[in-house]
Amino acid sequence: MTANVAVETTPEIPLWNDPSHPVSARVDALIGAMTLQEKIAQLYGVWVGASANGGEVAPHQHDMEEAVDLDALLPSGLGQLTRPFGTAPVDPALGALSLLRTQTRITSANRFGIPAVAHEECLAGFAAWGATAYPVPLSWGATFDPDVIRRMAAAIGRDMRAVGVHQGLAPVLDVVRDARWGRVEETIGEDPYLVGTIGTAYVQGLESAGIVATLKHFVGYSASRAGRNLAPSSVGPRERADVLLPPFEMAIREGGARSVMHAYTDIDGVPAAADETLLTGLLRDTWGFDGTVVADYFGIAFLKTLHGVAGDFADAAGAALEAGVDIELPTVKTFGAPLAEAVAEGRVPEALIDRALRRVLAQKAELGLLDPDWSPVPPAFDGADLDDPEALRGKIDLDGPENRELAREIAEKAVVLLSNDGTLPLGRPRRIALVGPNATEPSAVLGCYSFPQHVGVKYPDIPVGIELPDLRASLTAEFPDAEITVVRGTGVDDGDLSGIAEAVDTARDADIVVVALGDRAGLFGRGTSGEGCDAESLALPGAQQRLLDALLDSGTPVVTVLLAGRPYALGRAVEDSAAIVQSFFPGVAGTRAIAGVLSGRTNPSGRLPVSVPRTPGSQPTTYLGAPLAQASEVSNIDPTPAFGFGHGLTYTTFAWSHLTVDAEEAPTDGEFTASLTVRNTGERTGTEVVQLYLHDPVASVVQPVRRLVGYTRLDLEPGEERRVRVTVPADVASFTGRDGHRIVEPGDLELRLAASSTDTRLTATVTLTGPVRVVDHTRRFHAEFSVE
Repeated sequence: MTANVAVETTPEIPLWNDPSHPVSARVDALIGAMTLQEKIAQLYGVWVGASANGGEVAPHQHDMEEAVDLDALLPSGLGQLTRPFGTAPVDPALGALSLLRTQTRITSANRFGIPAVAHEECLAGFAAWGATAYPVPLSWGATFDPDVIRRMAAAIGRDMRAVGVHQGLAPVLDVVRDARWGRVEETIGEDPYLVGTIGTAYVQGLESAGIVATLKHFVGYSASRAGRNLAPSSVGPRERADVLLPPFEMAIREGGARSVMHAYTDIDGVPAAADETLLTGLLRDTWGFDGTVVADYFGIAFLKTLHGVAGDFADAAGAALEAGVDIELPTVKTFGAPLAEAVAEGRVPEALIDRALRRVLAQKAELGLLDPDWSPVPPAFDGADLDDPEALRGKIDLDGPENRELAREIAEKAVVLLSNDGTLPLGRPRRIALVGPNATEPSAVLGCYSFPQHVGVKYPDIPVGIELPDLRASLTAEFPDAEITVVRGTGVDDGDLSGIAEAVDTARDADIVVVALGDRAGLFGRGTSGEGCDAESLALPGAQQRLLDALLDSGTPVVTVLLAGRPYALGRAVEDSAAIVQSFFPGVAGTRAIAGVLSGRTNPSGRLPVSVPRTPGSQPTTYLGAPLAQASEVSNIDPTPAFGFGHGLTYTTFAWSHLTVDAEEAPTDGEFTASLTVRNTGERTGTEVVQLYLHDPVASVVQPVRRLVGYTRLDLEPGEERRVRVTVPADVASFTGRDGHRIVEPGDLELRLAASSTDTRLTATVTLTGPVRVVDHTRRFHAEFSVE
């Protein structure tokens, strides 16, 4: 006789929750089960702030949005949570608990149990209270080192993922076209190849940690007229194709970026948020991008309120959806009731909503948010007691030793020594006069998207949350035997002249003057650099040039140190300073990195990602100028920079020699291989950055005199020499021809091996043969370096 065995059965889970099925089938099934309101709810975010005691988040009130009623919204679901950690200072553990509890509420409230994607800013580190503030992107560019930026992004991503965040709004891939623009500090530089390679490395690092990287701002934002924020962009199709778009191509194809943010700007009268040829035709149909397109904050509403291409918010929503925008951020405005009404009235096809929703849900499925075993408990809470919020306080460290060591490495690699008459390194000076508005300002190392400058300034009674030694503290530690006298001299931008006389007197009594000048990062006019903090000229802000000139007249050698978000013209200091040290908001370890360069503990290896102008009024200009953009006898304005793109000195010397080319001719689908020897001829270990520029002397359309197509960092011991080999595919010589297609033309080319855009060391002339060849986004992007 056989015993009866009770068989436990598991209720069948819905198809959309079953990870054994293809994502496309799961998404189709879920869409088919949704009401219109449930569909629309997945296409917008709500701006929230985490609770300081670990309770649920609260909607953030902003002067550009109406109050949001979560109780009314959540039964239909919610697409995204906007900046739960980045809205107010909150202990990271309690912020993570707040997000956890909110996700539990969201999943319980909607029929399908779908959580929201939580996104945060992460431009110079995770923008949360207590998180490491890394150097800003302009410093990333100054490293010429994709590997260290990849490692930094992975560390940022791990911290974000540990507390329950899914998406990061970075990197910025805008190429600098006018250094007066306030957001220059957020960019990687003025060259599309440098921006593309460094930005792609950042994407790779962030995505490796499971965070969705969001490329911004697509496209043309940095080309605004007169360098004004959110101004029209005067960009032709060739400049857009050859300068502004390549970093995005590279970051999508090689970086695997899963999200793109549209730009605020319009080009030739068409706003990016309503540009179907850009967001669908190019991005998706041509490049094959299958991720999500998110709105820059309030950008869809701007189609009505700023651009005037939509009569109401329903029209704006329809135009954005038709163009290819999938998600409205930061909060629900046009994609809520206006969109639902427009569908009901037949003004917007529901098929457009389904198209965007399919991409949104596919991404949620890839993130595991539709899986039956998904949990709102983030990795940082593994094994933690979540019933005692106060016991969690301080248990999550977003600024640990590994982070700070990485921040130090980047800061040191990003410091650029612009000039030096032999005064540096300082050795052991007895009396140092430390002068200037950034001498004792801890926040002088921070960009506008660092948490303390972006959010913390609104909460002056709350500690900054991270250690930020000012330059005085770092110099005191670096030169313990020196007498350091500090004088402010003037403010960053107050124009105060009253302290200059005291500064000069102090300088005369010192052995060396270190003058710390530059910027104060802020937002919308609250700083001299940052979003909405544009400059009328590239003169140093306030009375800083007056202070600098007075110190140069003191008779004591002056070392000029810049802690800034953009390059500035320095007047006579270019010739008269004993040395000039440029740093672009170098983060938590920034002042120590500068002090190390001054003492010689660190041999500087940074290179300029943007040119330093000789005069303050020569903008807009970059090194990527055609022949007509160079100095000439028919204009009294000389745009020649004081220090060109790629420039940077070290405390050793290098000799370049023995350039050989394997073959001087190659077909338009071929490649060249060149080799050279680089030798450290100095007395200490140093880093040379070998840069390869292309010069095309005759082309069917006007070309830049030179443009970067490859680079490599080379560390050499004293007396050591290495053979550097570079393979140059014909594809890197491509450009947009007269008919709008990207082509490789036959003819002569110059391969310029250089220490900077203004310092060519070796040149080889080679020839492309055969027919004109059409290429596309699948072309080879890189000249490949190897070291023997």
